Amino acid sequence: MTGLAIRPYEERDADLVVALWRACGLVVPWNDPLKDIERKLRVQRELFLVGSLEGRLVATVMAGYEGHRGWINYLAVVEECRRHGLGRQMMDAAEVGLRAMGCPKINLQIRKSNPAAIGFYRSLGFVEDETVSMGKRLVKD
Repeated sequence: MTGLAIRPYEERDADLVVALWRACGLVVPWNDPLKDIERKLRVQRELFLVGSLEGRLVATVMAGYEGHRGWINYLAVVEECRRHGLGRQMMDAAEVGLRAMGCPKINLQIRKSNPAAIGFYRSLGFVEDETVSMGKRLVKD
């Protein structure tokens, strides 16, 4: 598949983006996807990217940089378009934006129940860090 058009997210994309995230199993009960979008639009909105083929939204990635590490969230590609390099193209675009900000390293979290994603990120050069991922909710969605 060629011709992926990557651009920053626009508010008109909301319904399609949330539908894609749901189809990809990225939406969990404790994270409201619309609230996640609203929050991202307040911080480095230029690192929230969507990819389209022939005008159809088929991919997303949400990146961020807090001065120490970059983060990747919500990388998603519609199922019928997977294994054609679209996820790699989305990650490449996110990396370009992060590098431009001076980001030295990217971190991401993958659910252990998603071995396909683990394999995908390994193919991009990601390695498992010797860390424990911890979280604390400050706001209940």
